[in-house]
Formats: sequence, structure tokens, C-alpha cells
Amino acid sequence: MSLLIKNGEIITADSRYIADIYCEGDTVTRIDRNIEAPPGTEVIDATGKYIFPGFIDPHVHIYLPFMGTYAKDTYETASQAALLGGTTTLIEMACPARSDDTLEGFHTWLAQAEGRSACDFTFHMGVTKFEDQTEAQLREIVAAGISSFKIFLAYKGAFGIDDTELYRTLKLAAELGVIVTAHCENETLVTERCKELLAAGLTDPGQHHESRPPIVEAEGVHHLLTFAELTGAETYIVHLSCKEALANAIAARQRGVKVSVETLIQYLVLDKTYAELPDFEGAKYVMSPPLRDKTNQDILWNGLRDGLIQSVATDHAPFDFADQKHMGENDFTKIPNGIPSLEERIHLLYTHGVKSGRIDLHTMVAIASTNIAKLFGLFPRKGCIQPGADADLVIFDPNHSGTISAKTQHMNVDYSAFEGWPLHGRSDTVTVRGQVAVKNGKFVGNPTRGEFLKRPTRS
Repeated sequence: MSLLIKNGEIITADSRYIADIYCEGDTVTRIDRNIEAPPGTEVIDATGKYIFPGFIDPHVHIYLPFMGTYAKDTYETASQAALLGGTTTLIEMACPARSDDTLEGFHTWLAQAEGRSACDFTFHMGVTKFEDQTEAQLREIVAAGISSFKIFLAYKGAFGIDDTELYRTLKLAAELGVIVTAHCENETLVTERCKELLAAGLTDPGQHHESRPPIVEAEGVHHLLTFAELTGAETYIVHLSCKEALANAIAARQRGVKVSVETLIQYLVLDKTYAELPDFEGAKYVMSPPLRDKTNQDILWNGLRDGLIQSVATDHAPFDFADQKHMGENDFTKIPNGIPSLEERIHLLYTHGVKSGRIDLHTMVAIASTNIAKLFGLFPRKGCIQPGADADLVIFDPNHSGTISAKTQHMNVDYSAFEGWPLHGRSDTVTVRGQVAVKNGKFVGNPTRGEFLKRPTRS
């Protein structure tokens, strides 16, 4: 069936105008004023509403074995929650442990998503070791349509790689035209500080920040970009949280290093006092890098506005408070890391960014859709509204008001980090390649509509 969306205000990263959008099959085929609906066409009136290109979350964890447990979402729950929040494409971190086979890990992650996702998806392939067979396996994974790697400079012994492995991974990525996404914290500093804090009897969730203060993240960024400069690899720093780390990324960029920066919605609206809440409530807000001092928020918002930071993600990693977070009740190092936010990213970005005047609508589209599509080989299929692009569209009601609550969220987790927060605006209707998946804020779509997106390399 064809789809016609009439009278909406189309907002892209660089334009704004009122027009109709006609979609046939998976794609947008025509944009014009006063398009007549052919017989049998589904028609949606978007008068008074914005139409955005489908949003892309470049950093999520859905299938995630971590710290002796598993993240709570499945693709069935996560993909529907994403769509209700206006996100139509997910890029998941496929992260086998060092003890796992890399190629088997890729197929394990792919199997969790295929036939189970309501929205489109792809992966960053985790490189958690670099052994004799790793290079051949990574070449095979890239040939299968994965054009980005993920590395950890943290989590020593679990996901983290050493400097030899870092160098070899970046060299291979540069050869293949693959972008390397990187978790930047110095693992040795984190390990030693954790030991010192626990030995001193400092075990509460607030100590997580003290185990990895801003300088530890900044050193990780500097370390990565020294290797990137020497290898010529293109890099993307995930979940950057503070001014010190940003300064090192900007300095490297100014001397010619190819580096892009991602921050998270959590860092833009939460601060470290949440992780210091009493009665173990702070465990809800433990993530790595940790929430920072509130003074960093303006720096990150300004970085987004000025183009110094390219994207806003979630690092979605849902762990229940009632039992999973309590694994670390007497030892902050055992608290599963993550703040679930997949469903709320765009609505928080609109409420606290656009409505507050920190960023404009074009910047919101750029940092949550278009820039991501361009960085990760999805543009112009994704991230834009133009003939030939996938008909992933978000009809957004700017006049809607709501409240965040765990009772009404669709993520499979028992709390909300934003409980009771008011929201302005809602993703009212959302399409996945021309089919309506969300209508009037409710999921009505095909729960297995999502496809694996194969992406080209830069070479």
C-alpha cells in the first residue's frame, strides 16, 4: 500500500518547509504541495506537526552479557520502545568477550535481531582481542556488511584490548575503510583506583565516579587519538561525558586526526548527584563513563550547537534495580553499568534542547539522525527526507505534553531514570520504510518489519 502524509512541516538538518510526502513501497517517491492521493492510498494529515527523518541511535546494547547477568531488553521490546520514541534505526554494539570467538560472536548478535526487530538495525563489531585468526574473521565480518568496529580501552580482562591489539585494529580499519568507535577510559587507572577505594571501605554507588574521574576519560581519549594519528584510522569516541575529554578530541582534530564525538542524552540532563542518592538509589544512575558535575552540561550542549560534537546516543543498557543493580550493594564495582533511555532520547532532546533554546530543530535532526547516517554508511538511505530515501518518518506533535514513568514505558526494565519528568512533544506517528509502526503514540506495526542494514566501507 502507498502512503501519503499531507500538510506537515518537513524539518531536515538544513531545510524547513510545508509539503506532502508520498511513499511507495519502502521509499519516499515524491515531495510536493497538494499531492492527490491515488486510490487505495493511506492518508495521514500532519497539519500543525513536524515531520522528521527517522532518528538513529548509534549506540545501544540489547543483547548484552555483562558482569554476570544480561541486559533485560530483547529486540522485541527494545525495537518497539525505540519506535515509540521516534527512533527507526538501531546500531547495536556486538561485544563478545575476550574469551569468545569473534566470528561466532557476530553471528550470535545477528541471530538475536533477525526476525525479531520492529525497526531496522545494524552493528558495530566489537574487537575485544586481536589474535592470529582475528584479522581474517574481521575481514569476513566487514564483507558481510559491517563497516564499523567497537573497541574498549576499559574493562580490563573482559572486553578491553592492550596497546598492541589497539594498534593492529586501527591499522586494519584504516586499510579496510572502517570507522573505529571507542570507549575511552584508561583501564589501569580505573583498576587501581577501584582497589584503593574498596580497601578504604568506600563502596557506595557514588564512588563509581571517583574510580574514573574526568582525567581518566581524557587520558583514554588522548591515548586513542595518538594511535589514530599514527595509523591514519578514522575514529569515533562514544559516550564522551566531560570538558577534559572533549578538549583532547578537539586538539587532535585540529592537528588532522579524523575523529568524531558522541555524547549521551544522560550526560545532557543528569549529573553525578543522582549517582550519590542515598539508600542505594544512586545505583540506578551508575554507568561508564559516569555522570559528571553539572558544569559539563552547558559545555556539551554548546559543543552540539557549534558542531564540535556530532551525535547524541543513549548507550542503552537496561538492568533491573530490584535485583541486578543490587548485585553491587556492598561493592560499587559489581553494579551492572547502564541507564536505560532508548525510548526517551528524542523527547528529552526536544524538551531540554529545542524548547529550552539550547539547540534548534535542524541541529536536533543532525545530531540524532543525519550526522549518524553519514558517519556510518547509511546516508542517503537514512537520515534525510528526499525521493529515493527509505520512508522512515516521524510525525512529531510539538504541542503534546506528557510525563515519564516506568509504569508506562515500553523498555523491559523496572525503573526510569527520569521518573516524573515532564515532556514536551511526542513522536505521534512513526513509519518504518513506508509502513506505519506507531499511531497516536501507540505501537501498531509489524513486530518483525526490521531489516539488517548492510553498510559500505569508505574504501
